[in-house]
Amino acid sequence: QVQLVESGGGSVQAGGSLRLSCVTAGYTRSRNCMGWFRQAPGKEREAVAAIDGYGTSRYLDSVAGRFTMSFDNAKDSLYLRMNSLKFEDAAMYYCAATSFPYCSGIRWSMSTYQYWGQGTQVTVSS
Repeated sequence: QVQLVESGGGSVQAGGSLRLSCVTAGYTRSRNCMGWFRQAPGKEREAVAAIDGYGTSRYLDSVAGRFTMSFDNAKDSLYLRMNSLKFEDAAMYYCAATSFPYCSGIRWSMSTYQYWGQGTQVTVSS
C-alpha cells in the first residue's frame, strides 16, 4: 500500500522559513511526477510546485524564488523549502505523486495524481 506522509509544517512568523518533507512508503519513484499542493480555508486546492520524472520543475508564480522543491532518491522523499513566508502562504500543504513511472512533462492538475498525503498545516503569523 502506497503512503505519502508529510511533515514539517508549523507556525512561523512572516518572513520565516519552513522545510516540508514528504516521505513515501510502499512506493519507489521511477521517474514519477510529484508535486506540492496547498489549500487555504474557503479556497480551492492549488498547485505550488511540481516536478516531472526528468528533473523539470515548475512553481506557482507567487512562490517562485522563495520556494524550492527537491527530491532525495536515496530516501524516496520529496521536500519543499519555503523561505520568506507570507501570510498568504498559510494553508494545508499536500504532497502528491503519480502512480505511473517515466512521467514526462509537468503535471499541474490535481486529477493527474493518484497518491496523496494527509497534509501538513502551515500557519504564518505576524
